[in-house]
Amino acid sequence: VLHIAQEQDGYLTDEAMEHIGELIGLSSAEVRGTATFYDMLFTEPVGKYLLSVCTNIACLLNGGYELLEHVEASLGTKAGGTTSDGVFTVEDVECIALCGNAPCLTANWRFFGDMTPAKFDALVEDLRTGRRDDDVPAHGTLCRVRRAVGLPASGFTGPAPAQPPKQP
Repeated sequence: VLHIAQEQDGYLTDEAMEHIGELIGLSSAEVRGTATFYDMLFTEPVGKYLLSVCTNIACLLNGGYELLEHVEASLGTKAGGTTSDGVFTVEDVECIALCGNAPCLTANWRFFGDMTPAKFDALVEDLRTGRRDDDVPAHGTLCRVRRAVGLPASGFTGPAPAQPPKQP
């Protein structure tokens, strides 16, 4: 329910959390407590695009901090901040599970690996101009794409995982 409310406004408003509490029989404080526990839920406005730069060990060893410094310098905001035009919010995150393609980042939880400053600059340009709207919707929209082993960034072209047999 919190994800659906966040999808509506891009973040969880006080009114949304109060309404959710009414719907499921919790106080708004209990709803807020749950919302603030999870790092993918926001109780303050964020940019249209949430850029999450991984600086965990694999990314760190492959230039994650240098990438974060480039992101901050090119967008003119530090991790935890939003650009003055309100388009990008930057965050420094722990592992996002794309270690084989380090350094990596997500844009609204869509994965981008083997990231370089030049690739980042191109991604930002694509996001600003709307060229990535089909695969990177505005912040808050849940990722409904099923991840398979071997993301496109890895070059994996094998078959998708087998589906369990249907029960009669």
